[in-house]
Amino acid sequence: MALLAEDRLLPVEPHVRELARALYDGVRDLPILSPHGHTDPRWFAEDQPFQDPAQLFVTPDHYVFRMLCSQGVPLTDLGVPRVDGGPTETDGRKIWRLFAGHYHLLRGTPSRLWLDHSFQHVFGIDRRLSADTADWYYDHIADCLAQPEFRPRALFDRFGIEAIATTEPATDDLHWHKMIRDSGWQGRVITAYRPDGVIDPEMAGFADNIALMGEQTGFDTTTWAGYLDAHRARRAFFIRHGATSSDHGHASARTEDLPQEDAAALFAKALRGEYTAEEADAFRGHMLTEMARMSLEDGLVMQIHPGARRNHSDQVLATFGRDKGFDIPGRTDYVTALRPLLNAVGMDPRLTVILFTLDETSYARELAPLAGVWPCLRLGPAWWFHDSAEGMRRFREMTTETAGFYNTVGFNDDTRAFCSIPARHDVARRVDCSYLATLVATGRLAEDEAPEVAHDLTYGLAKRAYKL
Repeated sequence: MALLAEDRLLPVEPHVRELARALYDGVRDLPILSPHGHTDPRWFAEDQPFQDPAQLFVTPDHYVFRMLCSQGVPLTDLGVPRVDGGPTETDGRKIWRLFAGHYHLLRGTPSRLWLDHSFQHVFGIDRRLSADTADWYYDHIADCLAQPEFRPRALFDRFGIEAIATTEPATDDLHWHKMIRDSGWQGRVITAYRPDGVIDPEMAGFADNIALMGEQTGFDTTTWAGYLDAHRARRAFFIRHGATSSDHGHASARTEDLPQEDAAALFAKALRGEYTAEEADAFRGHMLTEMARMSLEDGLVMQIHPGARRNHSDQVLATFGRDKGFDIPGRTDYVTALRPLLNAVGMDPRLTVILFTLDETSYARELAPLAGVWPCLRLGPAWWFHDSAEGMRRFREMTTETAGFYNTVGFNDDTRAFCSIPARHDVARRVDCSYLATLVATGRLAEDEAPEVAHDLTYGLAKRAYKL
Protein backbone atom coordinates (compact mmCIF):
# COMPACT_ATOMS: atom_id res chain seq x y z
CA MET A 1 0.00 0.00 0.00
CA ALA A 2 1.46 3.34 -1.03
CA LEU A 3 2.06 5.80 1.81
CA LEU A 4 1.02 8.74 -0.37
CA ALA A 5 -2.10 9.44 -2.43
CA GLU A 6 -1.27 10.01 -6.09
CA ASP A 7 -3.34 13.20 -6.33
CA ARG A 8 -2.43 14.59 -2.91
CA LEU A 9 -2.85 18.33 -2.51
CA LEU A 10 -4.61 18.71 -5.88
CA PRO A 11 -8.08 20.32 -5.98
CA VAL A 12 -11.14 18.21 -5.16
CA GLU A 13 -13.36 19.44 -8.00
CA PRO A 14 -12.76 17.04 -10.95
CA HIS A 15 -12.29 19.60 -13.75
CA VAL A 16 -9.91 21.79 -11.72
CA ARG A 17 -8.03 18.69 -10.57
CA GLU A 18 -7.57 17.64 -14.19
CA LEU A 19 -6.16 21.06 -15.03
CA ALA A 20 -3.84 20.95 -12.02
CA ARG A 21 -2.66 17.44 -12.78
CA ALA A 22 -1.76 18.42 -16.34
CA LEU A 23 0.23 21.41 -15.11
CA TYR A 24 1.96 19.32 -12.46
CA ASP A 25 2.89 16.65 -14.98
CA GLY A 26 4.68 19.37 -16.94
CA VAL A 27 6.91 20.43 -14.04
CA ARG A 28 7.18 17.44 -11.70
CA ASP A 29 10.49 16.27 -13.16
CA LEU A 30 12.20 19.63 -13.61
CA PRO A 31 15.60 19.97 -11.91
CA ILE A 32 15.64 21.12 -8.30
CA LEU A 33 17.19 24.48 -7.51
CA SER A 34 17.83 24.83 -3.79
CA PRO A 35 19.27 28.35 -3.43
CA HIS A 36 18.70 28.82 0.30
CA GLY A 37 19.37 25.97 2.71
CA HIS A 38 21.41 24.50 5.51
CA THR A 39 22.63 21.09 4.41
CA ASP A 40 26.16 20.26 5.55
CA PRO A 41 28.77 20.73 2.78
CA ARG A 42 30.88 18.09 4.52
CA TRP A 43 28.39 15.45 3.31
CA PHE A 44 29.23 16.22 -0.30
CA ALA A 45 32.94 16.78 0.32
CA GLU A 46 33.58 13.44 2.02
CA ASP A 47 30.67 11.49 0.48
CA GLN A 48 30.54 9.11 3.42
CA PRO A 49 27.46 7.03 4.28
CA PHE A 50 24.93 8.67 6.56
CA GLN A 51 25.38 7.37 10.09
CA ASP A 52 22.01 5.73 10.79
CA PRO A 53 18.26 6.37 10.33
CA ALA A 54 17.96 8.36 13.56
CA GLN A 55 20.82 10.68 12.63
CA LEU A 56 19.34 11.15 9.18
CA PHE A 57 15.71 11.81 10.11
CA VAL A 58 15.32 12.62 13.82
CA THR A 59 18.23 14.11 15.76
CA PRO A 60 19.07 17.02 13.38
CA ASP A 61 15.48 17.92 12.42
CA HIS A 62 13.95 20.59 14.66
CA TYR A 63 10.59 20.18 12.88
CA VAL A 64 10.48 16.64 14.26
CA PHE A 65 11.98 16.92 17.71
CA ARG A 66 10.10 20.11 18.66
CA MET A 67 6.78 18.26 18.17
CA LEU A 68 7.91 15.36 20.34
CA CYS A 69 9.27 17.83 22.90
CA SER A 70 5.82 19.46 23.04
CA GLN A 71 4.46 16.10 24.21
CA GLY A 72 7.06 15.68 26.92
CA VAL A 73 9.79 13.70 25.14
CA PRO A 74 13.20 14.89 26.44
CA LEU A 75 15.55 16.16 23.73
CA THR A 76 18.35 14.09 25.26
CA ASP A 77 16.32 10.94 24.55
CA LEU A 78 16.25 11.96 20.88
CA GLY A 79 20.02 12.30 20.73
CA VAL A 80 20.12 16.10 20.57
CA PRO A 81 23.64 17.00 21.75
CA ARG A 82 24.23 19.14 24.83
CA VAL A 83 26.48 22.18 24.68
CA ASP A 84 28.42 20.94 27.73
CA GLY A 85 29.01 17.52 26.19
CA GLY A 86 26.83 15.90 28.87
CA PRO A 87 25.02 12.60 28.45
CA THR A 88 22.51 12.18 25.65
CA GLU A 89 21.20 9.10 23.87
CA THR A 90 23.56 7.75 21.23
CA ASP A 91 21.86 4.45 20.38
CA GLY A 92 20.24 5.10 17.00
CA ARG A 93 17.79 2.22 17.34
CA LYS A 94 16.51 3.47 20.72
CA ILE A 95 16.04 6.95 19.29
CA TRP A 96 14.23 5.52 16.28
CA ARG A 97 11.89 3.40 18.40
CA LEU A 98 10.99 6.45 20.47
CA PHE A 99 10.36 8.47 17.31
CA ALA A 100 8.26 5.69 15.73
CA GLY A 101 6.18 5.32 18.87
CA HIS A 102 5.29 9.02 18.65
CA TYR A 103 4.94 9.24 14.87
CA HIS A 104 1.19 9.78 15.19
CA LEU A 105 1.93 13.23 16.63
CA LEU A 106 2.91 14.39 13.14
CA ARG A 107 -0.45 13.54 11.54
CA GLY A 108 -1.66 16.41 9.37
CA THR A 109 1.65 18.28 9.51
CA PRO A 110 3.98 19.02 6.60
CA SER A 111 6.66 16.97 8.37
CA ARG A 112 4.50 13.85 8.04
CA LEU A 113 4.11 14.48 4.31
CA TRP A 114 7.85 15.05 3.84
CA LEU A 115 8.79 11.97 5.86
CA ASP A 116 6.33 9.67 4.11
CA HIS A 117 7.56 10.99 0.75
CA SER A 118 11.14 10.18 1.77
CA PHE A 119 10.22 6.73 3.04
CA GLN A 120 8.28 5.86 -0.12
CA HIS A 121 10.31 7.50 -2.87
CA VAL A 122 13.84 7.37 -1.46
CA PHE A 123 13.73 4.06 0.43
CA GLY A 124 10.94 2.21 -1.36
CA ILE A 125 8.84 1.63 1.76
CA ASP A 126 5.14 0.80 1.45
CA ARG A 127 4.12 0.30 5.09
CA ARG A 128 3.34 2.94 7.71
CA LEU A 129 5.80 3.80 10.45
CA SER A 130 4.63 2.88 13.95
CA ALA A 131 5.92 1.24 17.10
CA ASP A 132 5.16 -2.13 15.50
CA THR A 133 7.18 -1.42 12.34
CA ALA A 134 9.97 0.59 13.98
CA ASP A 135 12.64 -2.12 13.89
CA TRP A 136 11.76 -3.19 10.35
CA TYR A 137 12.05 0.46 9.22
CA TYR A 138 15.35 0.91 11.02
CA ASP A 139 16.90 -2.21 9.54
CA HIS A 140 15.63 -1.47 6.04
CA ILE A 141 16.86 2.13 6.00
CA ALA A 142 20.17 1.17 7.63
CA ASP A 143 20.72 -1.49 4.96
CA CYS A 144 20.03 1.08 2.26
CA LEU A 145 22.40 3.63 3.80
CA ALA A 146 25.22 1.10 3.58
CA GLN A 147 24.87 0.95 -0.20
CA PRO A 148 26.79 3.31 -2.54
CA GLU A 149 23.62 4.59 -4.21
CA PHE A 150 22.49 6.13 -0.89
CA ARG A 151 25.61 8.19 -0.28
CA PRO A 152 25.20 11.99 -0.42
CA ARG A 153 26.52 12.54 -3.95
CA ALA A 154 24.47 9.68 -5.39
CA LEU A 155 21.31 11.00 -3.72
CA PHE A 156 22.14 14.51 -4.94
CA ASP A 157 22.11 13.18 -8.51
CA ARG A 158 19.09 10.97 -7.94
CA PHE A 159 17.07 13.86 -6.51
CA GLY A 160 17.73 15.84 -9.69
CA ILE A 161 19.42 18.71 -7.88
CA GLU A 162 20.95 21.19 -10.30
CA ALA A 163 22.37 23.47 -7.60
CA ILE A 164 22.23 23.67 -3.84
CA ALA A 165 23.40 26.49 -1.58
CA THR A 166 24.60 25.92 1.95
CA THR A 167 24.96 28.78 4.41
CA GLU A 168 28.20 29.59 6.24
CA PRO A 169 29.17 32.36 8.68
CA ALA A 170 31.36 35.16 7.40
CA THR A 171 34.47 33.79 9.11
CA ASP A 172 34.14 30.22 7.82
CA ASP A 173 37.21 28.95 5.97
CA LEU A 174 34.97 27.12 3.45
CA HIS A 175 37.22 24.07 3.71
CA TRP A 176 34.49 21.66 2.66
CA HIS A 177 33.56 23.76 -0.36
CA LYS A 178 37.17 23.81 -1.47
CA MET A 179 37.33 20.04 -1.01
CA ILE A 180 34.22 19.61 -3.16
CA ARG A 181 35.69 21.80 -5.88
CA ASP A 182 39.05 20.04 -5.82
CA SER A 183 37.47 16.58 -5.93
CA GLY A 184 36.37 16.96 -9.54
CA TRP A 185 32.78 15.97 -8.71
CA GLN A 186 30.38 17.88 -10.92
CA GLY A 187 27.57 18.44 -8.39
CA ARG A 188 27.04 22.17 -7.88
CA VAL A 189 27.22 22.95 -4.15
CA ILE A 190 27.72 26.64 -3.43
CA THR A 191 27.89 28.70 -0.27
CA ALA A 192 26.05 31.83 0.91
CA TYR A 193 27.54 34.67 2.96
CA ARG A 194 25.94 34.82 6.43
CA PRO A 195 27.49 37.75 8.34
CA ASP A 196 25.18 37.85 11.40
CA GLY A 197 28.02 36.90 13.76
CA VAL A 198 30.05 39.97 12.69
CA ILE A 199 27.09 42.34 12.38
CA ASP A 200 25.03 41.70 15.50
CA PRO A 201 26.71 43.09 18.65
CA GLU A 202 24.37 41.02 20.82
CA MET A 203 25.56 37.69 19.42
CA ALA A 204 28.05 35.76 21.54
CA GLY A 205 31.62 36.19 20.33
CA PHE A 206 30.94 39.34 18.28
CA ALA A 207 34.25 41.09 19.02
CA ASP A 208 36.23 37.85 18.66
CA ASN A 209 34.59 37.15 15.30
CA ILE A 210 35.53 40.60 14.05
CA ALA A 211 39.11 40.11 15.21
CA LEU A 212 39.22 36.81 13.33
CA MET A 213 37.86 38.51 10.22
CA GLY A 214 40.74 40.98 10.52
CA GLU A 215 43.25 38.14 10.72
CA GLN A 216 41.71 36.46 7.69
CA THR A 217 41.75 39.56 5.52
CA GLY A 218 44.68 41.61 6.75
CA PHE A 219 42.49 44.65 7.42
CA ASP A 220 42.42 46.53 10.72
CA THR A 221 38.93 45.62 11.91
CA THR A 222 39.23 47.84 14.95
CA THR A 223 38.51 50.74 12.58
CA TRP A 224 35.26 51.39 10.75
CA ALA A 225 36.93 51.59 7.33
CA GLY A 226 38.95 48.42 7.95
CA TYR A 227 35.84 46.60 9.15
CA LEU A 228 33.95 47.43 5.95
CA ASP A 229 36.93 46.46 3.80
CA ALA A 230 37.13 43.13 5.64
CA HIS A 231 33.49 42.48 4.74
CA ARG A 232 34.29 43.19 1.10
CA ALA A 233 37.23 40.81 1.21
CA ARG A 234 35.24 38.03 2.85
CA ARG A 235 32.39 38.46 0.39
CA ALA A 236 34.90 38.15 -2.46
CA PHE A 237 36.26 34.97 -0.85
CA PHE A 238 32.74 33.52 -0.69
CA ILE A 239 32.09 34.49 -4.30
CA ARG A 240 35.21 32.59 -5.34
CA HIS A 241 33.63 29.56 -3.69
CA GLY A 242 30.42 29.93 -5.66
CA ALA A 243 28.31 32.26 -3.54
CA THR A 244 25.62 34.19 -5.40
CA SER A 245 23.79 35.47 -2.31
CA SER A 246 24.15 36.81 1.20
CA ASP A 247 21.77 35.84 3.99
CA HIS A 248 20.71 38.03 6.92
CA GLY A 249 18.68 36.71 9.84
CA HIS A 250 17.82 39.65 12.06
CA ALA A 251 15.19 39.94 14.76
CA SER A 252 13.50 42.76 12.84
CA ALA A 253 13.57 44.20 9.33
CA ARG A 254 14.89 47.52 10.63
CA THR A 255 17.30 49.35 8.34
CA GLU A 256 19.12 52.64 8.83
CA ASP A 257 21.17 54.89 6.58
CA LEU A 258 23.30 56.75 9.10
CA PRO A 259 26.02 59.32 8.47
CA GLN A 260 29.33 57.48 8.32
CA GLU A 261 30.66 59.18 11.45
CA ASP A 262 27.60 58.03 13.41
CA ALA A 263 27.95 54.49 12.10
CA ALA A 264 31.63 54.49 13.04
CA ALA A 265 30.77 55.65 16.57
CA LEU A 266 28.22 52.85 16.94
CA PHE A 267 30.76 50.34 15.69
CA ALA A 268 33.31 51.50 18.27
CA LYS A 269 30.73 51.10 21.04
CA ALA A 270 29.79 47.65 19.78
CA LEU A 271 33.43 46.52 19.82
CA ARG A 272 33.83 47.74 23.40
CA GLY A 273 30.58 46.09 24.45
CA GLU A 274 29.30 49.45 25.68
CA TYR A 275 26.06 49.68 23.72
CA THR A 276 22.39 49.84 24.58
CA ALA A 277 19.83 47.51 23.02
CA GLU A 278 18.66 50.42 20.85
CA GLU A 279 22.21 51.13 19.66
CA ALA A 280 22.76 47.45 18.81
CA ASP A 281 19.54 47.42 16.80
CA ALA A 282 20.48 50.65 15.01
CA PHE A 283 23.88 49.20 14.12
CA ARG A 284 22.31 46.02 12.72
CA GLY A 285 19.91 48.17 10.72
CA HIS A 286 22.68 50.31 9.29
CA MET A 287 24.72 47.28 8.36
CA LEU A 288 21.86 45.94 6.24
CA THR A 289 22.13 49.10 4.17
CA GLU A 290 25.93 48.72 4.00
CA MET A 291 25.45 45.12 2.83
CA ALA A 292 23.04 46.34 0.14
CA ARG A 293 25.63 48.88 -1.04
CA MET A 294 28.23 46.11 -1.22
CA SER A 295 25.80 44.05 -3.28
CA LEU A 296 25.80 46.88 -5.82
CA GLU A 297 29.58 46.40 -6.06
CA ASP A 298 29.89 42.61 -6.10
CA GLY A 299 26.49 41.41 -7.32
CA LEU A 300 25.48 39.19 -4.38
CA VAL A 301 21.73 38.80 -4.07
CA MET A 302 20.64 39.91 -0.60
CA GLN A 303 18.24 37.81 1.47
CA ILE A 304 16.61 39.28 4.59
CA HIS A 305 14.60 36.97 6.83
CA PRO A 306 13.50 38.72 10.02
CA GLY A 307 10.82 37.97 12.56
CA ALA A 308 12.03 34.87 14.43
CA ARG A 309 11.95 35.38 18.18
CA ARG A 310 14.93 33.20 18.86
CA ASN A 311 15.54 30.79 21.72
CA HIS A 312 12.25 31.24 23.58
CA SER A 313 13.31 28.70 26.21
CA ASP A 314 16.22 29.87 28.34
CA GLN A 315 16.67 26.33 29.64
CA VAL A 316 16.89 24.77 26.18
CA LEU A 317 19.28 27.48 25.00
CA ALA A 318 21.54 26.91 28.00
CA THR A 319 21.45 23.12 27.67
CA PHE A 320 21.36 22.53 23.92
CA GLY A 321 22.29 25.86 22.28
CA ARG A 322 20.71 27.72 19.39
CA ASP A 323 18.40 26.35 16.69
CA LYS A 324 16.75 23.69 18.83
CA GLY A 325 13.10 24.25 17.96
CA PHE A 326 12.33 27.12 20.31
CA ASP A 327 12.32 29.93 17.73
CA ILE A 328 8.83 31.45 17.49
CA PRO A 329 7.35 33.81 14.83
CA GLY A 330 6.63 37.39 15.83
CA ARG A 331 4.95 40.48 14.38
CA THR A 332 7.19 42.24 11.87
CA ASP A 333 7.06 45.71 10.32
CA TYR A 334 8.44 46.13 6.81
CA VAL A 335 7.07 49.43 5.49
CA THR A 336 8.74 51.69 8.02
CA ALA A 337 11.65 49.36 8.70
CA LEU A 338 12.88 49.04 5.11
CA ARG A 339 12.39 52.65 4.06
CA PRO A 340 15.95 53.87 4.84
CA LEU A 341 17.57 51.09 2.80
CA LEU A 342 15.09 51.43 -0.06
CA ASN A 343 15.48 55.18 -0.29
CA ALA A 344 19.25 54.78 -0.30
CA VAL A 345 19.61 52.11 -2.99
CA GLY A 346 16.22 50.58 -3.77
CA MET A 347 15.82 52.04 -7.26
CA ASP A 348 19.15 50.70 -8.51
CA PRO A 349 18.50 47.87 -11.01
CA ARG A 350 21.73 46.11 -9.99
CA LEU A 351 20.29 45.25 -6.56
CA THR A 352 18.06 42.30 -5.68
CA VAL A 353 16.73 42.03 -2.13
CA ILE A 354 14.65 38.93 -1.35
CA LEU A 355 12.32 39.32 1.63
CA PHE A 356 11.04 36.49 3.81
CA THR A 357 8.56 36.66 6.64
CA LEU A 358 7.16 34.67 9.52
CA ASP A 359 4.33 37.19 9.87
CA GLU A 360 1.65 36.19 7.38
CA THR A 361 -0.41 39.27 8.25
CA SER A 362 2.19 41.31 6.38
CA TYR A 363 1.70 39.53 3.01
CA ALA A 364 -1.13 41.61 1.58
CA ARG A 365 -0.72 44.69 3.77
CA GLU A 366 3.04 45.32 3.41
CA LEU A 367 5.18 42.82 1.50
CA ALA A 368 3.19 42.49 -1.71
CA PRO A 369 2.68 46.26 -2.09
CA LEU A 370 6.39 46.89 -1.44
CA ALA A 371 7.55 44.25 -3.92
CA GLY A 372 4.92 45.43 -6.34
CA VAL A 373 6.63 48.80 -6.77
CA TRP A 374 10.28 48.80 -5.60
CA PRO A 375 12.52 47.48 -8.41
CA CYS A 376 15.00 45.79 -6.06
CA LEU A 377 12.48 43.79 -4.02
CA ARG A 378 11.38 40.20 -4.51
CA LEU A 379 9.33 38.04 -2.17
CA GLY A 380 10.81 34.81 -0.87
CA PRO A 381 8.39 31.87 -0.61
CA ALA A 382 6.31 30.80 2.36
CA TRP A 383 9.01 30.06 4.91
CA TRP A 384 9.75 27.93 7.95
CA PHE A 385 6.50 27.68 9.94
CA HIS A 386 4.54 28.34 6.75
CA ASP A 387 6.24 26.08 4.18
CA SER A 388 3.19 23.84 4.25
CA ALA A 389 0.53 23.28 1.62
CA GLU A 390 -1.78 25.71 3.41
CA GLY A 391 0.99 28.26 3.93
CA MET A 392 2.01 28.15 0.27
CA ARG A 393 -1.59 28.57 -0.84
CA ARG A 394 -2.11 31.53 1.50
CA PHE A 395 1.09 33.12 0.17
CA ARG A 396 -0.12 32.95 -3.43
CA GLU A 397 -3.62 34.16 -2.59
CA MET A 398 -2.40 37.13 -0.55
CA THR A 399 0.50 38.33 -2.71
CA THR A 400 -0.38 37.65 -6.36
CA GLU A 401 -3.02 40.34 -6.71
CA THR A 402 -0.49 43.08 -5.85
CA ALA A 403 2.99 41.68 -6.54
CA GLY A 404 2.10 39.25 -9.33
CA PHE A 405 4.16 36.13 -9.89
CA TYR A 406 7.26 37.80 -11.27
CA ASN A 407 8.13 39.70 -8.11
CA THR A 408 8.49 36.38 -6.31
CA VAL A 409 11.39 33.91 -6.54
CA GLY A 410 9.80 30.49 -6.82
CA PHE A 411 10.47 28.01 -4.03
CA ASN A 412 13.38 27.18 -1.75
CA ASP A 413 13.43 24.46 0.86
CA ASP A 414 15.52 26.06 3.65
CA THR A 415 16.31 22.69 5.23
CA ARG A 416 18.97 20.65 6.98
CA ALA A 417 17.03 17.45 6.28
CA PHE A 418 18.58 16.27 3.00
CA CYS A 419 16.04 13.58 2.12
CA SER A 420 13.17 16.02 2.52
CA ILE A 421 14.38 18.27 -0.31
CA PRO A 422 12.54 16.49 -3.16
CA ALA A 423 9.48 16.11 -0.92
CA ARG A 424 9.33 19.82 -0.17
CA HIS A 425 9.77 20.80 -3.80
CA ASP A 426 7.07 18.33 -4.80
CA VAL A 427 4.64 19.92 -2.35
CA ALA A 428 5.41 23.38 -3.75
CA ARG A 429 4.90 22.21 -7.32
CA ARG A 430 1.56 20.61 -6.49
CA VAL A 431 0.32 23.65 -4.58
CA ASP A 432 1.37 26.14 -7.25
CA CYS A 433 -0.18 24.05 -10.03
CA SER A 434 -3.39 23.78 -8.03
CA TYR A 435 -3.48 27.54 -7.58
CA LEU A 436 -2.88 28.13 -11.27
CA ALA A 437 -5.59 25.63 -12.19
CA THR A 438 -8.02 27.55 -10.00
CA LEU A 439 -7.10 30.79 -11.79
CA VAL A 440 -7.71 29.10 -15.15
CA ALA A 441 -11.02 27.59 -14.05
CA THR A 442 -12.27 30.95 -12.76
CA GLY A 443 -11.20 32.90 -15.83
CA ARG A 444 -8.30 34.81 -14.27
CA LEU A 445 -5.51 33.15 -16.27
CA ALA A 446 -5.53 31.86 -19.83
CA GLU A 447 -5.07 28.11 -20.08
CA ASP A 448 -2.19 28.47 -22.53
CA GLU A 449 -0.35 30.84 -20.13
CA ALA A 450 -0.54 28.54 -17.11
CA PRO A 451 2.20 26.07 -18.17
CA GLU A 452 4.69 28.91 -18.63
CA VAL A 453 3.86 30.31 -15.20
CA ALA A 454 4.15 26.84 -13.66
CA HIS A 455 7.61 26.42 -15.18
CA ASP A 456 8.69 29.82 -13.89
CA LEU A 457 7.41 29.17 -10.37
CA THR A 458 9.17 25.80 -10.33
CA TYR A 459 12.45 26.69 -11.97
CA GLY A 460 12.83 29.93 -13.91
CA LEU A 461 12.24 32.49 -11.17
CA ALA A 462 14.73 30.94 -8.75
CA LYS A 463 17.35 30.56 -11.47
CA ARG A 464 17.08 34.22 -12.44
CA ALA A 465 16.66 35.73 -8.98
CA TYR A 466 19.59 33.84 -7.46
CA LYS A 467 21.76 34.15 -10.58
CA LEU A 468 22.12 30.38 -10.91
